[in-house]
Amino acid sequence: MKSISVRELVFTALFVALVYIFTWLIKIQLPFAPNGGLIHLGNVPFFIACIFFGKRVGMTAGALGLGLFDVTSGWVAWSPMTVISALIMGYILAMFNFKRFAIKNYAVSIVLVAIVKVLTYYIGESIMFKSLLVPLASIPGNIIQIVVSAVIVAVLVPPMTRIMKNISLE
Repeated sequence: MKSISVRELVFTALFVALVYIFTWLIKIQLPFAPNGGLIHLGNVPFFIACIFFGKRVGMTAGALGLGLFDVTSGWVAWSPMTVISALIMGYILAMFNFKRFAIKNYAVSIVLVAIVKVLTYYIGESIMFKSLLVPLASIPGNIIQIVVSAVIVAVLVPPMTRIMKNISLE
């Protein structure tokens, strides 16, 4: 396994903090999903970390940033689902987009990410609530959350690519 450089550690910490802050500051509780259903923009820096810095930084930023938000904001029961889904989502995003961002690849990865998010939370909430019906209320919010973040990132990445060309972990 490749050792972690100080530069990679700094970018990882920066993106963990950005994911946490974007989740904490910009969020909407869905009225039709009282037990869950939080839409936030924490996925924006999470997706950007995966695209520009790869699996290790992206997966860590998503899992720690989103997981820490859950633990510190009253969503502790959801934190295992959040961490698991963020790790898988980060892996998918980085595999499809790191060092080769293209809208077609990005669109495919976003569809897969949305599926992972919906399934992870559906399974976790089915266990938590001991019901196959209750978790259905979270699905629209999970999809909206991914789609909104995906569109924002799709708009930001092309101009950021020119800037980020000179910034790498190597």
